[in-house]
Amino acid sequence: MRVQVAIIGAGPSGLLLGQLLYRAGIDAVILEQRSPDYVLGRIRAGIIEQVTQDLLDQAGVGQRMHREGLVHHGIELSFKGARHRIDLTGLTGGKSVRVYGQTEITRDLMDARRAEGLTTVYEAANVSLHDFDTEHPRVRYEKDGATHEIECDFIAGCDGYHGASRASVPKGAIQTFERVYPFGWLGILSDTPPVSDELIYTHHERGFALCSMRSPTRSRHYVQVPLGEKVEDWSDERFWDELRRRLDPQAAQSLVTGPSIEKSIAPLRSFVAEPMRFGRLFLAGDAAHIVPPTGAKGLNLAASDVGYLSRAFIEYYQERSRAGIDHYSDKCLRRVWKAERFSWYMTSLLHHFPDNGDFGRKIQEAELDYLVGSRAASTALAENYVGLPLEG
Repeated sequence: MRVQVAIIGAGPSGLLLGQLLYRAGIDAVILEQRSPDYVLGRIRAGIIEQVTQDLLDQAGVGQRMHREGLVHHGIELSFKGARHRIDLTGLTGGKSVRVYGQTEITRDLMDARRAEGLTTVYEAANVSLHDFDTEHPRVRYEKDGATHEIECDFIAGCDGYHGASRASVPKGAIQTFERVYPFGWLGILSDTPPVSDELIYTHHERGFALCSMRSPTRSRHYVQVPLGEKVEDWSDERFWDELRRRLDPQAAQSLVTGPSIEKSIAPLRSFVAEPMRFGRLFLAGDAAHIVPPTGAKGLNLAASDVGYLSRAFIEYYQERSRAGIDHYSDKCLRRVWKAERFSWYMTSLLHHFPDNGDFGRKIQEAELDYLVGSRAASTALAENYVGLPLEG
């Protein structure tokens, strides 16, 4: 097979890139190690920035998002038993975010790709990348007992932290930066109404808690737990009791409980790989960076990578310009590190760090008190939360 772009990974970043390239007349194939059902079974992010919404519209898949997604104009910060609203829209000149699950975005992109008859190879085993430091890169994979090879102009590595793309880069050519936090998020999904119309981020001496949602009838809740915790040790009843203890009295009274649809523990860590381009191989999304979920940046950061990368390929094929390709890594990394900083700030501000002691807890409370009382500080948080525009 010969294509212009080989995309590794059929998560939202790989599918979004494929759709954007298709609409620009660029031929691409997508390879995915897992099955379609497995990809759709991943329960991930639900807050999307304006940049991500614009890219989904550009890809022609935004209709259901606009119809079913929930527009949020603010968030609430809870500490010392009281809630304080951050007016995202008022502080950012009219910007907002939208609640629309990553699973639904993936489904919309898969449906669009299927409707156009575009090639996605699922359950592609032993994917390997070759000669991406030359002008003739190749990708090999196994399917149905046979070995296949794709010749291409470029390879887009959208296959996540454990994928083949970053692992194919020689160790001396890449530098990584990482911070692992000593706790995780225990999260449940339930068919219960949300506690509030907007997300509640809670700082509490027992640990962080978040009340989020996927729809007016489906809620997503999280509590901070030590890394050693096991999901099977947490019954639904134990989870609801712990969440209620951490909420302010009004939220605790409004909390509606019910059976969990999904329950899991996600560790928190920050990770960045530099650079994000190696010859004709480009990393995007979790293949290049991971952020703690506290700042709602993971999916949005992957989408912004795809925004830069799709522009770069379109410039190359339509204008014969290499500028976007040559500046891809630098542009992405400037945005990545700003998102890493914001996610680190939100994580440090809201979570319980046992080693920080009472002094550290008092500092967090003082920072929260300053944040909700200062328009300048609230504006800085709001600007980062709704997302920065793409360069250019």
